[in-house]
Amino acid sequence: MASSRLIPLASLEALMKKAGASRVSQDAKKALKDVLEQKGFEITKDAIELAKHARRKTVRGKDVLLAAKH
Repeated sequence: MASSRLIPLASLEALMKKAGASRVSQDAKKALKDVLEQKGFEITKDAIELAKHARRKTVRGKDVLLAAKH
């Protein structure tokens, strides 16, 4: 998956600081961005399959939550 602006690095820094990090390197933000975007892509693919199985075109919140559990 190509690097893009799907998740802003500033938001990830805020998330990491909220979790307790006092300082966050650019490399750490980029690493978290890559991990979260890849995981989000995988969950979305699974959620799409769940929606298709239910004969829906619309992916719903419950699809995403169920996909994330697996």
